[in-house]
Amino acid sequence: MSTELLYTLVAAVFLIALLYSSVGHAGASGYIALMSLAGLAPEVIKPTALALNILVAGIASWQFLRAGHFAWRGFWPFALLAVPMAYLGGHVALPARAFQWLLGAVLLWSAARFLVHSRDDPEAHDAPLVPALAAGGAIGLLSGLTGTGGGIFLTPLLLQMRWAQAKRAAAISALFILLNSTAGLAGNFASTRQLPREIGPLLLAAALGGLIGAHFGSRRLAALWIKRFLAAVLLIAGLKLLFT
Repeated sequence: MSTELLYTLVAAVFLIALLYSSVGHAGASGYIALMSLAGLAPEVIKPTALALNILVAGIASWQFLRAGHFAWRGFWPFALLAVPMAYLGGHVALPARAFQWLLGAVLLWSAARFLVHSRDDPEAHDAPLVPALAAGGAIGLLSGLTGTGGGIFLTPLLLQMRWAQAKRAAAISALFILLNSTAGLAGNFASTRQLPREIGPLLLAAALGGLIGAHFGSRRLAALWIKRFLAAVLLIAGLKLLFT
């Protein structure tokens, strides 16, 4: 990797981590799009995205937890099956283009809904146990297959089903992403036995962006802006799935 390309990636990773962490996400879909456009090999992209995800999701989890937005009851039913399914998905390389198109279309639809209804933050209730377990397992598998943490699927689900308000959804998703990304990277490492060599500067950039974004998202941004930023995140992720 050339020095110029590395500097470009570092700057872009910082911006992606800042934007995504403000809504409790870690940026995997953005990192994947960035590295795909840079021409990096798939065996480099997936573990790098997961490692960056773990770092940023850890920072976001800590910030949203400290701000008092996390709820254990809203989290554990989704996480219970998600972690083993993410580990399983981490073993598998997913070539199906039609699958990417479908997910991309869903994310763009979710982004459009949040742009239209971003002013609403209605009262919420905890998810029923069985639907939460099923959704968590499915999202965990998707996260392992795609090299993401699953937040781009979980947060819209929590908000649209009124299972959490905006900041609580961000807090739940941050820890969900942390666990899924760790399981996915473990599954990938068990299969490949290697991590990319150039990951150090990218981790530093992601840490700085994540600290700034998660601080503002957890303490300073109103629910309206959380949803608008989430719409931007979903738009980026959906376009990435459709066109890369």
